[in-house]
Amino acid sequence: MFVLVASAGRAQRTDKLDQWMEDHVKEMGGRAMLAVWKDGKLVYSQSANEMTRKQKMVNKFIARRQKKEADLSDYTMSTRQPIASCSKWLSAALVMTFVDEGKLQLSDTVGKYLPVLSAHGKGMITVRQCLSHLTGINEPPLKESLKDLRKVGSMDEAMEYIAKMPMEGTPGEVFHYSNAGLQIAGAIIEKIGGASFEELFAERIARPLDMKDTDFGKGRVALPAGGASSTPEDYLNFLVMILGKGVFQGHRILSESSVAAMEKDRIDPDVRVAYSPVPMAQIGYGYGEWVVRPEGTTVTSPGLFGSVPWVDNEKGYCAFLMAFYIKRDDREARFRELKQLVDASL
Repeated sequence: MFVLVASAGRAQRTDKLDQWMEDHVKEMGGRAMLAVWKDGKLVYSQSANEMTRKQKMVNKFIARRQKKEADLSDYTMSTRQPIASCSKWLSAALVMTFVDEGKLQLSDTVGKYLPVLSAHGKGMITVRQCLSHLTGINEPPLKESLKDLRKVGSMDEAMEYIAKMPMEGTPGEVFHYSNAGLQIAGAIIEKIGGASFEELFAERIARPLDMKDTDFGKGRVALPAGGASSTPEDYLNFLVMILGKGVFQGHRILSESSVAAMEKDRIDPDVRVAYSPVPMAQIGYGYGEWVVRPEGTTVTSPGLFGSVPWVDNEKGYCAFLMAFYIKRDDREARFRELKQLVDASL
């Protein structure tokens, strides 16, 4: 554990964080790691490991299916694993680099770049709607959609698959948390950038942010909405950039206006929520990230497997919780409790 302690009171507050990790780690797959960054440095880093016999057996089973050896050791800052929907934040940032360069407008319609979508009545959807799940496309459940997308042989085939999906409302008027919008955005920047999504991500996000162990895999088609793997250290670098209004270690990665645009809640009161994995009474959505209401100063992009990154602009810090589990019971309440403890510790 690495903890910077300024006083006895501070130490007592970080002890509470340690205790929270110990109390909840079994609910989060048996292993978890929390890293917090503030004022230019890592101020808290703690790993907990209390895997049950069943959890170890599940990990070994998954490893065998992947023809790998199971790793049951403690998480570290360099532990790499799939991060599911935490990927959305990274992908939206990549798209915004093209906006910053003037090569793409958020108001552009997708049919301008992808005629197959126009041929199926979806050409009027805008790029901004793709980034905020407002396409109006009625996509199958997330797991089914991901399974189907993993079968396609190219990004063009992925667009043909999405083009044939039905519409459930007018673009901009229906919120449906899904894979389709970011997949479309990924296809568009491939056309503009003249390279694969993976290559563009490495060039524009991963290398400038020193994210040495983060990528979208080596599959036939990248999955911008959920296909990335990363480490606590790497993802924290990305969060430091977001906290820094687009600047990382003195280098500008995104414009300040792009970071602000990503963090603005796009879900107006008159938008119909067709599907959301979380209740939307206290949360909205920007570009690739959730916006916590009512203050709107905290943004986050949790993943299906339990990892949670967040930036609190008001309190001036960012944090990443790494975990790996599927069960959703009390996940949102658990995060709120953890964030309150982190806030108090700072």
